[in-house]
Amino acid sequence: MRIQSSVLVHLGFGKYVRSDQVTAVIPIEEDRGPGRRTFVQVEGQTDPVVASRAEDSIVRDLVQEPREVTQSRQQQEILHDLLLDLNNVNKTVRRIARDEGGLDLERLEQRIRSVLEN
Repeated sequence: MRIQSSVLVHLGFGKYVRSDQVTAVIPIEEDRGPGRRTFVQVEGQTDPVVASRAEDSIVRDLVQEPREVTQSRQQQEILHDLLLDLNNVNKTVRRIARDEGGLDLERLEQRIRSVLEN
């Protein structure tokens, strides 16, 4: 389970809370309906926030990494693998790729390195 301080969790109808400030997620049993699905207890507040989303959806968002983080990690892994493969391309093939195909592998390697360093 990973709860990150920089991640906002959507509670529905424009309500968001920081994931690291949620202390409890309680399903509403009485008077439950549209706009009233879950009580979310937030650190520092005495009254819970009423969320329009179901408790299982909120919990899933709390414990899973955001899709953007997962995609970014996958993209960095792909770039790292590509950089390793480019290191195995010999000088003759590099020259042919550049002169005949317009593909400058050295420049591509430099760009990948700069992205991975940031």
